[in-house]
Amino acid sequence: MSRAYRVALLGNGIKPSLSPALHMEEARHLGLDYEYRIVDLIDRADVDLGAELRRLEDAGFAAANVTHPFKQSVLEHVQHPSPTVRRLGSANLVLFDRGQDAQHGHGRTAHNTDRTGFGTALEGFLAQNAAVAATSTVLQVGAGGAGAATASALLDLGFGRIVVHDVVEAAVGALLGRLGDAAGEGPARLRSAGGSLDDWLPRVDGVVHVTPVGMAEHPGIAFDVDRLSRGAWVAEVVYRPLETELVRRARARGLATLDGGGMAVGQAVESMRLITGLEPDVGRMHAHFRRLVGGPDAPPEA
Repeated sequence: MSRAYRVALLGNGIKPSLSPALHMEEARHLGLDYEYRIVDLIDRADVDLGAELRRLEDAGFAAANVTHPFKQSVLEHVQHPSPTVRRLGSANLVLFDRGQDAQHGHGRTAHNTDRTGFGTALEGFLAQNAAVAATSTVLQVGAGGAGAATASALLDLGFGRIVVHDVVEAAVGALLGRLGDAAGEGPARLRSAGGSLDDWLPRVDGVVHVTPVGMAEHPGIAFDVDRLSRGAWVAEVVYRPLETELVRRARARGLATLDGGGMAVGQAVESMRLITGLEPDVGRMHAHFRRLVGGPDAPPEA
């Protein structure tokens, strides 16, 4: 008899998410009875996130992925944050108490698989683009829920200087304070962009975009790609659509680009590993993701 898992995705404007198809297809290959349900809270005023988690827990769900805008507020409702969550101050996966966790004891456990997903994708991007030097200056646009995960990956990959910009200045300060203190990083490597975003764009070697702008539910573009130098690169975390307006304009200029697909698959792989204790097939999940975003007639990846 196959092992059964019920998993939810909590967030705002997430009905088009590819996570259910991505998780359930891989679970089928692993021989699991696996249901992945979307819980879109965009039309719910004054959401009680704790009550939503209790409802899922009482209904027998094993876990919940958590996305915008709950990655930070969810920490108020967990008992056991992982070391990565404690460092970053955000989570995108909550494992519900299964009664046999010898390491954490009873209660909910929070993980951040965004860090693993983005770091793996960016590492592959660097390997494929020799001109992108890890000693260069990177501008990160966005300091919200996923911002700590991407900034942590940039630090760990050895980029020379990371400057962070957000329309909410307090969010930048919180991110820098948390990561700077935890990693022992001074202002030489991790600092606030400050001032005008437009002034920074011509001065950096690459940009990592970490805001909801560009999602199907939040169309638009967060900054003017034309202000970047000709040798700059752009990394995106949004994957619905896979070619956001930002990615489209960057590619039209001939800039090296990393779309949000790598992070989407990477975090799903790590989430399934933590939920089930099994090892998903990374290549198979990447191929399935590309077929999903390309439509039913898209050929499988080589």
